[in-house]
Amino acid sequence: MPSVYIKTYGCQMNERDSEAVAAQLVAKGYSLAASEHVADVVLLNTCSVRDNAEQTALNKMTNVISDARKQRPNQIFGFLGCMAQSRGKELIDRLPDVDLVLGTQKFHRAAEYLNDLLGGKRNKVVDTEAEQGSEGTIKEHLLNGAAKDKAVTAFVSIMQGCNQYCTFCIVPYTRGEERSRTIPDIVAECRQLVAQGVKEITLLGQIVTSYGRRRPVTPSLSPSDGERVAKPSEGIVPLKDGKSAFVQLIEAVHEIEGLERIRFTSPHPKGYGDDLVAAYARLPKLVESAHLPVQSGSDRVLKLMHRGYTRARYLEIIRKLRAARPGIGITSDIIVGFPGETEADFEETLSLCREVEFDNAYLFKYSQRKDTPAASMPDQLPEPLIEERHARLLELINTIGKRRYEAFIGRQTQILVEGPSRRNEARMAGRTRCNKIVVFGGSARHRGELLDVKITRVGSFTLYGDPAIVNL
Repeated sequence: MPSVYIKTYGCQMNERDSEAVAAQLVAKGYSLAASEHVADVVLLNTCSVRDNAEQTALNKMTNVISDARKQRPNQIFGFLGCMAQSRGKELIDRLPDVDLVLGTQKFHRAAEYLNDLLGGKRNKVVDTEAEQGSEGTIKEHLLNGAAKDKAVTAFVSIMQGCNQYCTFCIVPYTRGEERSRTIPDIVAECRQLVAQGVKEITLLGQIVTSYGRRRPVTPSLSPSDGERVAKPSEGIVPLKDGKSAFVQLIEAVHEIEGLERIRFTSPHPKGYGDDLVAAYARLPKLVESAHLPVQSGSDRVLKLMHRGYTRARYLEIIRKLRAARPGIGITSDIIVGFPGETEADFEETLSLCREVEFDNAYLFKYSQRKDTPAASMPDQLPEPLIEERHARLLELINTIGKRRYEAFIGRQTQILVEGPSRRNEARMAGRTRCNKIVVFGGSARHRGELLDVKITRVGSFTLYGDPAIVNL
């Protein structure tokens, strides 16, 4: 049977999509290859958030094709995901040896198209059309990986698309408008995963806190003015007892017997109503961890970004979360060098990071994305200035993170053991409820268990536990 190698670039949504495609192909008789050098089919699942991600994928495919011409002349090549969606046939025009270009709403067609290509029924396939109901097609999971052990954690996609239209972001154009699955459908998938041994589920969406609202919008013809035209629509999950659709979903998943932990990513600050904050205090399976992208600490820049909240509102959410769940781990995303960002604006970001004291933050150098409003904004910053500010912010984030991680030394904390450490397979690794990686001396029999571990030292955003584990 044919073998396939899938390489993924970008976010956890892409990781989840790749897993689903791989599971579908395995169900159709394909095997998973360890590398592109031994595969019959090579698929790159791409990201378009930054130009560097696109260039990396294009360069990778160019090199794979060049190598295959000499060694594997019948190999099939394909692009999946966001770059495939935004560029379409242009990718085949640029790389004529590419056989398949599959958009973000067509992942469930991968096996069908590859069978046709391998069987000679089709020469090339480009499919980036929207497809109604595609949000409900990504359900397959690969729960038995290379480690030959059952997965302890799993991602469950609850929706597709994004209606936020941040001025720097291409995602609404590559992923389409928000489309949510039903609560019973999601709960059924989660139950099946738990029955197969999964202990922790992460609810996944482009903006998970928009789940169930279904507010279709159309970008204005003048992107620079930031206006959007809303279409009349009713939320598919109405408010119930003052609870949003997303909180209702968390409650439903929380009822699943055998499930130990619930996480979600990525939310939007606009979605953090009091009902969601209260859920942290009253639902024990909802772990004390929040990844809450802020992007900038400057109100002026936040407005240019079309983020829909202020610095004060963001800080209010953080205060409420820490009051509801003391010890909550908080991480964020921050963009450095947005068009027009002044030194004063950047200082606002630095001061916000000092005030919040994030456990960690993912820093991104602003990258112009074609057809986004920010790409045509005035006062684009020079690359050396962006690099310099990025370095300053990274130093601050690392300093704060180091201090917060060192506070765990000597403490006992509960972890869910996921499996061998990625860097040292002789040791085991798991995560705290507040989403910190812990490496400790254990054995495979601890996989899937909740264990109390005493923290003895810290590394770079990693905790290390005493081999003497409590509750052996």
